[in-house]
Amino acid sequence: MSSTLLQDAISAGRSSLSEAEGKTILSSLGIQVPRSSILAAPEEVETALADMTGPFVAKVMSPDILHKSDAGGVRLALADAPAVAAAIADMACKPSISNANVEGWLVEEMTPAGQEVVVGALRDPQFGAMLMVGLGGIFVEVLKDVTFRLCPIDRRDAYDMLRELAGFDLLQGARGRAPANIDALVRLMLKIGGAEGLLMRTGDAIAELDLNPVIVSSERAVAVDARFILRNSETCKSPGRRREPVDDTNPLTRFRPLFEPETIAVLGASTKDTAIANTFIRRIKDFGFTGPIYPVHPKAAEVEGLKAYPDLASTPKPVDYAYVAITANRIPDAIQAADGRCRIAQIISSGFAEVADGVELQHQLVDKAHAAGVRLLGPNSLGTYSPRGGLTFPVGAPQEVGHIGVVSQSGGLSTDIIKRGQWRGIRFSGLVTIGNSCDLTPTDLLEYYFADPQTKAIGLYIEDIKDGRAFFDLLRSSAATKPVVILKGGRSAQGRLAAASHTGALASDERAWQALTAQTGTVMVAHVNAFLDALLALQSLDLRPTRPTRRVTLFGNGGGSSVLGSDAFAAVGLSVPPFEPATLDKLNALGLPPGNSVMNPIDTPVRTLQEKDGWIAGEILDIIHETAAPDAVAMHLNLAAFVGRGNTNPIDNLLSVVETTQKKHPDQAHFALALRSDGSPELENKKRDYKERARQANVPVYDEIPELAAALAAVAHLEARLAGEPPYQR
Repeated sequence: MSSTLLQDAISAGRSSLSEAEGKTILSSLGIQVPRSSILAAPEEVETALADMTGPFVAKVMSPDILHKSDAGGVRLALADAPAVAAAIADMACKPSISNANVEGWLVEEMTPAGQEVVVGALRDPQFGAMLMVGLGGIFVEVLKDVTFRLCPIDRRDAYDMLRELAGFDLLQGARGRAPANIDALVRLMLKIGGAEGLLMRTGDAIAELDLNPVIVSSERAVAVDARFILRNSETCKSPGRRREPVDDTNPLTRFRPLFEPETIAVLGASTKDTAIANTFIRRIKDFGFTGPIYPVHPKAAEVEGLKAYPDLASTPKPVDYAYVAITANRIPDAIQAADGRCRIAQIISSGFAEVADGVELQHQLVDKAHAAGVRLLGPNSLGTYSPRGGLTFPVGAPQEVGHIGVVSQSGGLSTDIIKRGQWRGIRFSGLVTIGNSCDLTPTDLLEYYFADPQTKAIGLYIEDIKDGRAFFDLLRSSAATKPVVILKGGRSAQGRLAAASHTGALASDERAWQALTAQTGTVMVAHVNAFLDALLALQSLDLRPTRPTRRVTLFGNGGGSSVLGSDAFAAVGLSVPPFEPATLDKLNALGLPPGNSVMNPIDTPVRTLQEKDGWIAGEILDIIHETAAPDAVAMHLNLAAFVGRGNTNPIDNLLSVVETTQKKHPDQAHFALALRSDGSPELENKKRDYKERARQANVPVYDEIPELAAALAAVAHLEARLAGEPPYQR
């Protein structure tokens, strides 16, 4: 019934359903709605209400009036038929109603009191259907206490949404209230947004939906108002252009030519100037690529000391990877000339869909590439960095093959990620810049990294996900076996036009991404430093879903730093709890001199850490691991405080203590280190050496405690997701 009613309304050019029609759809789904009757005039009240029980609610029905309350078109708690007739007559005289096309009056039995809840839905332009839930009244109007999920939701999603609400305690019966039937509310949410729910069964027909309010009592959940906003027939049509995959091989086979190319072609190198393509040839030579490099040039016999070829069809061997940096309008034909002899081409050149005049040229490029059997990266990209394949675009990038895979829609930012990540201690399995993503998308590369045994964790810098539904489905699938860190560009840029419903008004592009991170093994960060910090933690630490990170031991020198560090952990939702007596007794038995504090945080001045040339720290860490059993240990050292203090600098020994502790207590607690410096060149150079030692011991190192805390919070969020716990609140 629901699909037919919706399609008939859309075909008739209607933009919404009447409340009565909406409730007919809800009733067909098994969602409770009040008993009702539709009247054409006040004179029909006595007959219409003969089998109904008051009190009653009367509402105007008009396609011209979307917000009935604002127009004065709703009356509550009407005792009997005469009161209903009088209310209808009075409402009919209001200017906003008398000037509208009134189709009738909806009279309903008033639902008994309960907790008011808003359940809404909308269609996000990137991800499709989204469900919203929130508490009604002031909670939604003023406090905006709502939460979103991408559809389809499951039971866990529904319960998690409710637990996220600041007013969740009210649903449970706080301050003497009767508890609401949360199970009934969850069933209603699933009938709207579940796998077999309304939104998934009706395609794109519903643009927005508001059930506001749903009255949830201790027995049931009743939708007492329903507002359906429809998509017009043109909007519901699918896009005319569809991306056709060229091959359906498994991801490792499909992307081997990119990450481990045997042959490389370069289009755009010059015999006269040093173009970007010339620089690329020099860099991959220096980086260690040992396979054939084929410069493609229409006239030259030799480029950069290498034999040149007139087109991609003329190279001695088929090309695994082509680096293309020629004028945009020449690229479609140059790619088409490959005719089955090139696997992947990365288009560096701009001038395509990022500018209005280049949209059709980009369509031509994709069509000709697919006809020639070529998959495309870009255009408007910068290159690919793959240390295992001898491929790089930044100069001086590390040649060591690591475990972090990255996809980025920004070329310039990718250079920052590689170089800044290098000095933080991150080593990459690969980084691909994808620019406009005209063919291969972030989802395609994500699928590869999930399958790649070399990759342990994945980072994505995304501005336009292209196919949000495919992205979400992959992240929710069994293939999503690794944690993903997302840095989203333009979260606040999209915005929305004025919305007709509460749901649309409360939604934003950022809400969809927040929902995605709550439903998948992903974590979202706000800036590049946080992106690198989280990836560094995931490179070094193994996620532990059996005991998600919550309790932290903070240990280091500097009382003020310890206090501020405790605040930093509290700010991201992690606790630094005082030790139990068994731990305190053992720590006190060490006989540390006055000035030390062992309550957690453990504050040990420099003089204490110099005892036994720094090995006293090992005794402290042993006691912590053996008696306190924290989820994580965060050690912080103010390097400047050791300068000029005594004849020994115990930092080297302290790092040895860290290495020894890791071996003595494997997999017991995450261990991370903050090495704080005054910024002097001498200490910064030493710190770089210390960071490398810590990296070899698989210990992530941060410059300050707050950065360390945020990285551990990202780990905690991912562990909670794997454990099936509610989304981690920060």
